[in-house]
Amino acid sequence: MENVRVRFAPSPTGYLHIGGLRTALYNYLFAKKHGGQFILRIEDTDQTRFVEGAIENLINSLHWAGIDYDEGVIVDDKGHVSQKGDRGPYIQSQRLDIYKKYVDELIENGYAYYCFCNKERLDDLREMQRAEGKIPKYDGLCRGVSLEDAKKRIAAGEEYVVRLKMPKNKNLEFDDLVRGHISINSDDVDDQVLLKSDGYPTYHLAVVVDDHLMGITHIVRGEEWISSTPKHVYLYEAFGWEKPTFVHLPTVLNDQRKKLSKREGDVSVEDFKKSGYLPQGLVNYLALVGWSPADNREIFSLKEMEEVFDFDRVSNAGGIFDRNKLDWVNAHYMKELSGDEIYDLAKPYILEAGLMDEDYYKNHKDWIIFLFQIIQDSVSNLKEIPAAISFAFEDAPDLGEEEKEILKGETVPKLLQALEDKVSSIEDFTFEEAKGLMKAIQKETGIKGKNLYMPTRIVLTGVQHGPELANILYLFGKDKILQRIARFK
Repeated sequence: MENVRVRFAPSPTGYLHIGGLRTALYNYLFAKKHGGQFILRIEDTDQTRFVEGAIENLINSLHWAGIDYDEGVIVDDKGHVSQKGDRGPYIQSQRLDIYKKYVDELIENGYAYYCFCNKERLDDLREMQRAEGKIPKYDGLCRGVSLEDAKKRIAAGEEYVVRLKMPKNKNLEFDDLVRGHISINSDDVDDQVLLKSDGYPTYHLAVVVDDHLMGITHIVRGEEWISSTPKHVYLYEAFGWEKPTFVHLPTVLNDQRKKLSKREGDVSVEDFKKSGYLPQGLVNYLALVGWSPADNREIFSLKEMEEVFDFDRVSNAGGIFDRNKLDWVNAHYMKELSGDEIYDLAKPYILEAGLMDEDYYKNHKDWIIFLFQIIQDSVSNLKEIPAAISFAFEDAPDLGEEEKEILKGETVPKLLQALEDKVSSIEDFTFEEAKGLMKAIQKETGIKGKNLYMPTRIVLTGVQHGPELANILYLFGKDKILQRIARFK
């Protein structure tokens, strides 16, 4: 395959959407698979939608997800937005002179024209077309204005835009790696505005010029751009440039098969990060929302995905984002965390929950890691950890009716007395002591099985099930065990 060059080109309008992360991921994987380059370009030609800090957030989100790129917009060591690569600038608002040059070329060669229609006329036109049941599109009124007259009107200060002059009754065709061959007749395509009255290009002009000048070989983007692609195909023809290969990805949908929306909860990478998902879990799951490997495997590291990913296994139907499946995948990666990793990653969630303060967290590292490790297999993300370990901090957990009933058992008083005596006699409450404690009680009292373990667990934690009892005994330590027993005697 030719030297593959792909790009991810988001608009800086807020946080990076989960669908945008998947587009970036597929671009990245395809470039890696074929030894190519991956570029990050910022498409900010709609200045009305620009959000301060959005570029930094986009870059930080990609970095957090482990998706690196070879060229484009970066955040430098001082936190400033900068650029790397020799095909820049990689921010569209810094390329206005470049677009103007190519717009002038289209006009001179008859592929574009100046349009002087004001907003009122265009609104009336669309209203009338809708009333007649037609698809709203420009009626071509200014196509007949000669170039000479247009230039005089511009010189006189008249406001204008530049439109693409679509040919009549021409089949515009392209091949899509996901959707196959697509053909649309030019009569169904609007005379798209290429240059707005503020001097900024629209997406349609800027994307074609940038992709050509940056040597992009494969355009990988969402399926919402399919209807615009014929305009882009015609622009490539008008410039005499070879068009790249197109890849239009299926939309990421919710379980009602509608596009993921902020109204339904988490949709941005930042949301999932705050919700305690690990980058490796989110990226692994997201890859599977629209792509399926040949062997139907589900757990992949980024490196492993780089080796097997290709567009021939990407579906042309929307991928359903299943939160339960994400939890399952993320839980796999939670189990793989080392003690030091989970200690560092869980810290903000523990402090926010108020279970301990910064000093306690710092000074009890070994104990905290032990605590995390006994619940590690039962949580699917970092945010679930505070609730899972809260039993170690609650002074007096409330009992349910079933638990109260169990504590009415006839051997419970004998058990609690033996437990209290035995724990009181231990000087150094080590893990070995904790491990042997219940066996010693069984031997001494003859109480065994459910009658031994269930009341002990309820007295200590308030519930019938949970982590290994020896682990709980060690975590609680002598004083806390005696304090819990005293409540029920």
